[in-house]
Amino acid sequence: MTPTPTDLRHLRAWSLPLGLAMICVLITVFDPPSGDALQYDRTLILQGQVWRLLTGNIVHLNFNHLWLNLGGLVLLWLFFAQCFSLRTWLLLLLLSCAGTGLGLLWLNPDLEWYVGLSGALHGLFIAGAIQDLRRPGNGERHWEGWLLLGVLIGKVLWEQYAGPMPGSEATAGGRVIVDAHLYGAVSGGGTMWVVMLVNYWKAKHETNKT
Repeated sequence: MTPTPTDLRHLRAWSLPLGLAMICVLITVFDPPSGDALQYDRTLILQGQVWRLLTGNIVHLNFNHLWLNLGGLVLLWLFFAQCFSLRTWLLLLLLSCAGTGLGLLWLNPDLEWYVGLSGALHGLFIAGAIQDLRRPGNGERHWEGWLLLGVLIGKVLWEQYAGPMPGSEATAGGRVIVDAHLYGAVSGGGTMWVVMLVNYWKAKHETNKT
């Protein structure tokens, strides 16, 4: 059966999460060698293996940990896929991964290693929710953005005060580094703040020209 143009558009729209999921699955299948080469490792990063700041986000403890994060990725895409172009989503993903890794490196000197996509996902959720609030729909703001933004901020604050959400460590099969969630969320929110400032400056510049 020949794919229709609509089918191809839907496939392209899901190309980033599908590609990311495939990479994460392959890394988990071939772990531990893949994990040893890619996970966030403070000592090795300080010795020059800086790629681990990014790649540590796509390594997982086990398949339970992986499915948990991929479920979050699917939820993110169902709510906010239309908020950005694929190129912008990719940029946000890279910045959220980098922000999570750099936050851990600078602010958690006692943390020797880290794996998982959850920090970056928090950044993508924050960015998607903020962008959703900026897109008028039928004269009203999107309630999903307000709801998910409030839930996510509440979750991050709760984790900073009380530790991991109940049951999350048992589900993931290991320790949950809640600071990674905070750094990812700050990275996503900070990126959106910069984007809004740039757009404001561009709009003001165009207004002054006219």
